[in-house]
Amino acid sequence: MTNRIFLTVLAIMFIAFGFWSITDPVGMTTQLGVEVGGDAGVFEMRGVFGGISLGGAILCLLGAFKDRFTFAALCFVTTYMGGYAIGRAASLIAGDSAPSSSWIFAGLEFVAFVFAAILTARKT
Repeated sequence: MTNRIFLTVLAIMFIAFGFWSITDPVGMTTQLGVEVGGDAGVFEMRGVFGGISLGGAILCLLGAFKDRFTFAALCFVTTYMGGYAIGRAASLIAGDSAPSSSWIFAGLEFVAFVFAAILTARKT
């Protein structure tokens, strides 16, 4: 039951963020203190943040409601959020600065990573 709840909550978060990123990528990045530039900036924000988030939401929903997808969904969340955690740690080491909203996201990513890793380990 914990897996289902966790994956459903993450799916909802991925849907919200993905939809926001696809429908208003400049507004989304502005809220995060990021300036989109270059010819492909908006194109990449829709794909990277929007498309991947919505794809992740689909996998999380599959994992929440179909047992045969649960392990794959947990592995995805562990890897995806773990990747963010690695990147954020590199930013800390490099001395990068970011607005508080970015660190809130980083905290959520880290918590999701740890929780997903624990659930994944329990599933093996």
